[in-house]
Amino acid sequence: MRTAGEIMQALKSGALDATEWVCHWLDLALGLHQVAGYYYYPGFHEPGTGSGVGINKGVWESFDTSDRRVFEAVASCEYARSLGEFNANNARALRKLRDEGIVKILKFDDSLLKAFAAVSRDVVAEIGSRNAMSKKIYQSYEQFRTYAPI
Repeated sequence: MRTAGEIMQALKSGALDATEWVCHWLDLALGLHQVAGYYYYPGFHEPGTGSGVGINKGVWESFDTSDRRVFEAVASCEYARSLGEFNANNARALRKLRDEGIVKILKFDDSLLKAFAAVSRDVVAEIGSRNAMSKKIYQSYEQFRTYAPI
């Protein structure tokens, strides 16, 4: 599936039994609640969306320190604003789904979540062993996980 419209059509036709989209707010705007009767939580593939900005290294190095700090501050502020907007609108959308009884909201069983975590660890480890860059990233990821275990 490539577009929201294709996902909606596939759900309507029965070609898809389920989907995971973005968040409560955008799920509601898309109308997923009109074609899917269940809403499972927690969402776990995307525990926190990150935003980024890319700047050519040569251009970045041409800026003085104070200009770099301005870019960093603006990027940080935009991330915080975006996160706040999504958190507020997700809460409103979930409340609407719950209060209107539009869908059944159910929690994934803990045993299923543990199975998802085990498979995820295996997949990430396999991908992390593919080449030198993947190994470097995977080692950094694993080191971080010792501080923030999943």
